[in-house]
Amino acid sequence: MKIKTKLNIGVGLLFLMIFFLSVLSGWYINQLKKDTNNILKANYNTLEYSRNMLLALDEINTDPLAFKVFEKHLQKQQKNVTEPGEKEATDNVAVHFEALKRDSENINLQSSIRKDIAELMQLNMSAIEHKSSIADSTAKSAILAISVTGMICFIIAFILLINLPSNIADPIKILTASIRQIANQNYKERIHFESRSEFGELAKSFNTMAEKLQEYSESRLEKIIRGKKRIETLIDNMHDPVIGIDENKKVLFVNDEALKITGLKKDYFLGKQIQDIAVTNDLVRNLIKEVIINDTENTDKEPIKIYANGKESYFMKDIIDINIVPTGEQESRFIGQVIMLRNITPFKELDLAKTNFLGTVSHEFKTPISSIKMGLQLLENQKIGDLNPEQKNLVNGIREDSERLLKITGELLNITQVESGSIQLDIKHSDIKTIIEEAVNANRSSAEQKNIRINIRQDAELYRITADSEKTSWVLNNLLSNAIRYSYENSEIDISITKEGNKTKFSVQDFGKGIEQQYQDKIFDRYFKIPGSGKEGTGLGLSISKHFIEAQGGSISVKSELGSGSTFSFELNNSS
Repeated sequence: MKIKTKLNIGVGLLFLMIFFLSVLSGWYINQLKKDTNNILKANYNTLEYSRNMLLALDEINTDPLAFKVFEKHLQKQQKNVTEPGEKEATDNVAVHFEALKRDSENINLQSSIRKDIAELMQLNMSAIEHKSSIADSTAKSAILAISVTGMICFIIAFILLINLPSNIADPIKILTASIRQIANQNYKERIHFESRSEFGELAKSFNTMAEKLQEYSESRLEKIIRGKKRIETLIDNMHDPVIGIDENKKVLFVNDEALKITGLKKDYFLGKQIQDIAVTNDLVRNLIKEVIINDTENTDKEPIKIYANGKESYFMKDIIDINIVPTGEQESRFIGQVIMLRNITPFKELDLAKTNFLGTVSHEFKTPISSIKMGLQLLENQKIGDLNPEQKNLVNGIREDSERLLKITGELLNITQVESGSIQLDIKHSDIKTIIEEAVNANRSSAEQKNIRINIRQDAELYRITADSEKTSWVLNNLLSNAIRYSYENSEIDISITKEGNKTKFSVQDFGKGIEQQYQDKIFDRYFKIPGSGKEGTGLGLSISKHFIEAQGGSISVKSELGSGSTFSFELNNSS
């Protein structure tokens, strides 16, 4: 039986018992009231009238008003006849009273009246006794019935009091104790309720849950713990510093490498808010600045230089957001982050060695290349002698190769400056027209070979910029050279200089093949060349251009659509 049904039956039964007991008590009380009313209204009044008539009869000889008093109570008695024989007795009193009024001195009549009144009183006394016995009987019946009914109600209520709360409380007590056992990881705990009530259904659900927990515990817990230990050992033995925090930025784990570079102990990390640790540690403050502002997508890509292990070391910072999809759900939930520092010191040292090597080699190359160019000029001097056509072709080939080699050497020297961070800038007021002419003149021969026309559009009010004229001209020269290289023959290239707010924008637009979208984010990377382009080059020009422009506080970008050409642009500050 359902608990709700039990409660409804129990409470309803108590209500019915109370209602029945109330009705029964009311009925018996009403009966007793009727019996007492009969005694009071009928018999008691007759006794009262009879007494008053006797008193008046005693004063007939002395009080003239006694006859009126007697007659008054006699009339009331005549209206109050209720018992058998009472009417005859009342009529006898009336007959003898009429005779007494005619002969007031007649003692025999007075005696007869007293006898009649005595008989009347005797009749009512007997009636009172009879009715009292009836009232007693009714009272006894009422007491018995109410007592029996009350006892039955008490027994039923007592049974409900004993059973109903225990039927509800005992299963709850058992369930609570079993839940505590489950909480204490005693997954063998079971509940056995035989009833078909809600508790029976609850017991089935509870046992199912306990079985699944036991199965999960026995099959997975050991593996989970072993896996957790394995991961903790793996993190501790990593050569890269690692710090893990939860969604509330509380430190969950930190490995030995992270402790070494921060100079802190593990107890100072674990369980603490990472921002509280950062207050007293500059390195930690630098590591978590993106975490605090919730901008991990724009993590600083520059290496971090840290003095660790007795030397300067370089690290790349990665902040990894940890998101999981909880069981039974579809959307992922953020549960924390991992701050990882990849030790790039060996690569940085190799890169520095490579930079030094490139700088040395490039510098050494310039002297023999200059000697080759000087020799070519001497060979072309007619004062020394004329060259036959084959010799002229060889000289032209040597000149082109030396120019190409000189350009590569220049790019290597520039990239050496970029990588070493030693770019020397000479920022001053520079003439825009001069910068454009230098770039166009340097590429005029290449444009004429492919019959490419160069169009220049310059806003009239723009004639000076604040920039390094040499490096800006180098960048424009590189962009124009690339535009010519990737343009079709008999086409055009547009150079435009426009004002964009407080910036001056240089744009070089070609109408060649264009650049695929997947490569547009990579073309400014060092040594990158578009696959399948078939064009010569080191892949350094655009990377150097980017560094030269950004070093002057500007920016460089590209817009390209495959089949429609490309537009390379850079912006620099206007001349103030």
